[in-house]
Amino acid sequence: MDKSLRKTILAGNWKMNKTRPEAKALIEGIKPLAENADCEVVICVPFTNLETAVEMTKGTNIKVGAENVHFEKSGAFTGEISADMLTEIGVEYVIIGHSERRQYFGETDETVNKRTKAALAAGLKPIVCVGELLWERECGITEEVVARQIKLDLFNISAEDVKKTVIAYEPVWAIGTGKVATSEQAEEVCKLIRDTLAKLYSQDVANAVTIQYGGSMNPANCEELLAQYDVDGGLIGGASLKADQFGVLIAAASK
Repeated sequence: MDKSLRKTILAGNWKMNKTRPEAKALIEGIKPLAENADCEVVICVPFTNLETAVEMTKGTNIKVGAENVHFEKSGAFTGEISADMLTEIGVEYVIIGHSERRQYFGETDETVNKRTKAALAAGLKPIVCVGELLWERECGITEEVVARQIKLDLFNISAEDVKKTVIAYEPVWAIGTGKVATSEQAEEVCKLIRDTLAKLYSQDVANAVTIQYGGSMNPANCEELLAQYDVDGGLIGGASLKADQFGVLIAAASK
């Protein structure tokens, strides 16, 4: 992390977990742990919990994010939520292109690009997810895969808007598997992302972008991962669902 150049952001991705009463209990547990955090703390919750989360975090330094957004402002898109709907209730962040969305719901780099543009246009801060499959890593094409995703996902997005965008590197083989990239592997790909941004925009832009690691970060490995220069926080799955575990990560990201 280099807090002199960019913001450190720790974002919990709750995925499809927590009823409203469960969400209230978890948020109450997180609030005191985030009170003096020297990093941005974000909770990305299911749509049904967004209003609860926004209401409960008022007056705190916890930000609320959604887990997805559609690229159209309105229309015949049953089951979808627009960026304006999110900003209207006070949501600030949104996860876009998570590997589970790509794997199970057919999202592509084209739709990720469209969703990112829609989010930025509405004033949301996108957390854009990129990462390679296990087979792609074994074939030695991690660099090509991740650079291609960055180029496509940020296509025709201005330098100023890219500075407002968070990139989350999530090796797909480490999502929910318990496997974790080594700190060296995480740094290598996060640096690759920053170098790609520098080529597409400028080094100043690249230095300003927060790049998270996502992929089974937990209390046991968070300090080593967050000690890497190009790892500026985390997109946290399972460990964000338990206040005590998320609190350890908040403390590590605050150092």
